[in-house]
Amino acid sequence: MPQNLQTLSTHLQNMKFEMELRGLSPVTQRNYLFHIKKLEKHYNKPATEVSPDELKLYLYYRIKSGFSHSHVSISCNAFKLFFNKVLHYNWSDDIIVRPKQSKHLPYVLSHDEILAILDQVSNLKHKTILMTTYSSGLRISETLNLRVSDIDSKAMLIRVNNGKGSKDRFTILSQENLKQLRLYWKRYRPHDLLFPGYIAGKPLAATNIQLAFQKAKVKAGVTRPGSIHTLRHSFATHLLEGHTDLNTIQNLLGHSHISTTSRYLHLCTAHLASVKSPLDRRDPHA
Repeated sequence: MPQNLQTLSTHLQNMKFEMELRGLSPVTQRNYLFHIKKLEKHYNKPATEVSPDELKLYLYYRIKSGFSHSHVSISCNAFKLFFNKVLHYNWSDDIIVRPKQSKHLPYVLSHDEILAILDQVSNLKHKTILMTTYSSGLRISETLNLRVSDIDSKAMLIRVNNGKGSKDRFTILSQENLKQLRLYWKRYRPHDLLFPGYIAGKPLAATNIQLAFQKAKVKAGVTRPGSIHTLRHSFATHLLEGHTDLNTIQNLLGHSHISTTSRYLHLCTAHLASVKSPLDRRDPHA
């Protein structure tokens, strides 16, 4: 038995096996095991002994406690795999109830606001990470897992390996970001991981970058809500405002469905402002 399974109870070993069999990412595996263990801690008994009614009550408790939709949704994914594929209980959606998601538009920062934030980041590594995230439309996890070999300065592309959904893709490399990356490389001389952390072979922790972003945002006087992921939303919206077509933006972001990319139409104020109200179509010479 692999060393990483020996410390887990039998049912969690089986869960780990099923996740690895499906090729789930290490992050997803950790999240799923986390939610199974939280369920066990809540009822102080193995998850194999949890009844359908107890699981429904637990999900209700998590929702009423204010946990986000994504948090509860991930726990539902974990429970579906565990109870239906590992334990073969075949519990329906009436038992593993996924709450309906509220459709809120994400926040977007203007180009000037982003430049103002970047100007307030004094740490070269942090600034390079944030600039790369925005200029290429990356998730922060994708940025932090980049390797030196993923930067193609001849084709002006960045290769994203094993992104969300275990998909590889290419995205654009900005000329300004390439200058920043070269400055960064001259100082740090990374060999494999572009942004290595303090543990050998591991990337820098995202929490450090989140903190640097929020501090720079305050210093820049930007009061609009937003996190590092807002940079990705802003990238897509700014491309759309620059008349890049949706299919291209979809490919750059790595979205599986065009409907996911289409939401940026609602954020594109330039696009909305160009639409004429029917009231304003009256002929002034009539």
